Amino acid sequence: MIAEEPFQWRFTNGYQGVRVLVTGAGGFIGSHLVEALVAAGARVRALIRYTSRADAGNLEFLPARFRDKIEVIRGNLCDASFMLEACAGQEMVFHLGALIGIPYSYQAASDYVATNVVGMVNVLEAARRCGVKRVVQTSTSETYGTAQYRPIDEKHPMVAQSPYAASKIAADKMAESYYRSFGLPVVIVRPFNTFGPRQSARAVIPTILSQLLS
Repeated sequence: MIAEEPFQWRFTNGYQGVRVLVTGAGGFIGSHLVEALVAAGARVRALIRYTSRADAGNLEFLPARFRDKIEVIRGNLCDASFMLEACAGQEMVFHLGALIGIPYSYQAASDYVATNVVGMVNVLEAARRCGVKRVVQTSTSETYGTAQYRPIDEKHPMVAQSPYAASKIAADKMAESYYRSFGLPVVIVRPFNTFGPRQSARAVIPTILSQLLS
């Protein structure tokens, strides 16, 4: 893990008292998002994948003043009934939960489809049924594949160079379909090489920094 340093995202006004569900809350980006939302006054329900270890992932690194204000729930994106319960009463959903990593997707493509595509459908359907006002789907730059031109923009073709990329493209298209079919307000964001505290040292930027330091 990257050494913990003081770091905090900032939100503009508008989150005070808003009920927000964050999936993948125990991850690198998810934990920072939860911290920023709590600091902005949001009422955060943090969803992390259930494991027998019962740990909270990177949420354990949050200061106690933040952890005490979070409602942590444990479950699985692939469980439609659980996702319906998780979305109940929420005004916004930030969907970061996913099976990530390109190499393993070559060995377990069906797992990526189950988590990233079926899980996305479960989130969207639960949000639709519960009257959620906005869903933010966290995608990936991998949906574009190797750049066909630079800089990459939103008109760049989607290229499924791996099963992981294919699963995220499918998830994005399901999100788009729920907007076009049901009017569900959806935003798709595609981070490029995000880095910072709590990130795995296996990621590209921490790897380069470690090489420079050594």
